[in-house]
Amino acid sequence: MQQFQHYIDGSFLNAAAQFDSLDPASGSVWAKMPQATPEDVTAAVDAADRAFNAPDWAQMTASHRGKLLHVLADLIAENAPRLAELETRDTGKIIRETSAQIAYVADFYRYYAGLADKIEGAHLPIDKPDMEVWLRREPIGVVAAIVPWNSQLFLSAVKIGPALAAGCTVVLKASEDGPAPMLEFARIFDQAGFPKGVLNVITGGPDVGAALTSHPKVAHVAFTGGPDTARHIVRNSAENLASTSLELGGKSPFIVFEDADIESAVNAQVSGIFAATGQSCVSGSRLVVHASIKDQFLARLKEKAEEVVIGAPDDMQTEVGPLCTERQRDTALDLIERSLAQGAKLITGGQPVEGEGFYFQPTILDCSEARNADSLSHEFFGPVLSVVSFETEQEAIDIANDTAFGLASGLFTKNLTRAHRMIRAIRAGIVWVNTYRAVSPIAPFGGHGLSGHGREGGLQAALDYTKIKTVWLRTSDDPIPNPFVMR
Repeated sequence: MQQFQHYIDGSFLNAAAQFDSLDPASGSVWAKMPQATPEDVTAAVDAADRAFNAPDWAQMTASHRGKLLHVLADLIAENAPRLAELETRDTGKIIRETSAQIAYVADFYRYYAGLADKIEGAHLPIDKPDMEVWLRREPIGVVAAIVPWNSQLFLSAVKIGPALAAGCTVVLKASEDGPAPMLEFARIFDQAGFPKGVLNVITGGPDVGAALTSHPKVAHVAFTGGPDTARHIVRNSAENLASTSLELGGKSPFIVFEDADIESAVNAQVSGIFAATGQSCVSGSRLVVHASIKDQFLARLKEKAEEVVIGAPDDMQTEVGPLCTERQRDTALDLIERSLAQGAKLITGGQPVEGEGFYFQPTILDCSEARNADSLSHEFFGPVLSVVSFETEQEAIDIANDTAFGLASGLFTKNLTRAHRMIRAIRAGIVWVNTYRAVSPIAPFGGHGLSGHGREGGLQAALDYTKIKTVWLRTSDDPIPNPFVMR
C-alpha cells in the first residue's frame, strides 16, 4: 500500500485525513492519498504568495527561470518510466500511451524554458513629444491550476510551464481520481532548484477546489474539466475577481467526405475515439460520414473496433484499458441505453467487459435515424462513437456545428478548396485536416462555447499569465506649467 503526501512550501507533508485510490484494472485499493483541508489550501496559497514576492523569485531574471525549467524538463525525461507507471496504475491509461505522452511532456517544459526570456513589452509611439511611454509585461500573481486525472502531466505542463516562465507561482490541485502522478511530479520538481513555494501540489474533492479558486490571494485560475465544474469556478472567482482560462469538454465532429482515403480515415477515427479509452476532451466522438460511403466505412470501422486489444493497462500489447472510475462506466452504459431507446442502432459493443475492473467495450451507435439521441449531444468520456450521415457539404457543416461545445474537429477530404471552406465554417478551436489528435507545445489549443475560453500551449499561453503595466516617463526638465490641465 503506497502512501502519498502533499507538497507545500518546499516540504512533503502528511494530511490529517486520507482517502483510498482504486486501481481501475482491478477495482481494488492500491494507495492512500492525502485529503486537503481548508487549512492546507490556505497554507499552499500563502506559500505561493510569499514565494511570488520573495526576492529569490521576484528578482530572478527571466533567463534564470528558463534554466530552471530546462532542469525540470531533463528530470521529467529521466523519471518518465516511474511517472508513466504511476499514471497507468492510478488511472488505467495504458502504458503505451502514458510512456509516449510523458516523454513528450518534457518538450513542453523545454519550449517554455526557451520562451521565458522572450516575453516582451512594447514601446509606444506616443502623441506627446516630451514623453516616453512603454509597456511592461509582469507576472499576474498566484495561479490556481486544477487538472483532471486524464493526461494530467500534459494538462499541468501547459499551465505550470507558461506560468513559471512568466514569473508566477502556482498551487496545483490534482484530481481526487488518480492523483498519484502529480504528487510524484512534486518530488521531481523539488529536485530542480526552484525556490520553495513556487509550486505547491495538493489534492482533494470539490470543497478543496472551491476553497482554492475563491481564495483572495489567487489572481488567476487555470482549469481543465467539465462545464458544470467550470460554472462553479466562475462563481467562486467572483470572490477574488481572478481571471480564468477554462479548457472544458467536447463533442467533436469527425467529418469524412466521399473522396477521403478511407483506410487512413478509419485508422484516425479508431485512434480518435478509442485511444485513451475515449477519455479525452478532444475525442472524435461524432462521426459525420458521407452517405455514399457510410456502409463501407462502418463495415471497416466495426471490424477494426472488434479487433482492438482490451487488456491490462500495464501490458504493452493492450490498446484499450479500463475506464478510470466505476462512475464513468455506469454513465456510459446509461447514455447508451437511453440513446437506443431514442432510436439509435447498436453497431458493436455497448456493454461493460465482464470480470474485474472498469472495462467497457468499444462501442459504435448509428444515429442517422435518431438525430436527437443523447449520445450525439452528451460527452461520454468513454469509448463510444455516434454516427450520422450527410448528403451535402452544408449538411455536414450544420451537423458539425449542432453542438453547444466547440473544442476540436476532424476533416478528411482530398479536395483542398473544400477543406478551406470547411475550416472557415466549422465552429471549433481546433480543426485537424486529414489527421487527428496531433499536438505540439508550439501550437495553442482551446475551444469556444461550452468548451471554454482561453488557450493553452504556444506563446499566447505565456502572455495570459502576465498583466500589462503602462509606464510614462517625462523627458522634459521644464516645470509642468499648469497642474490642473490633463496632459
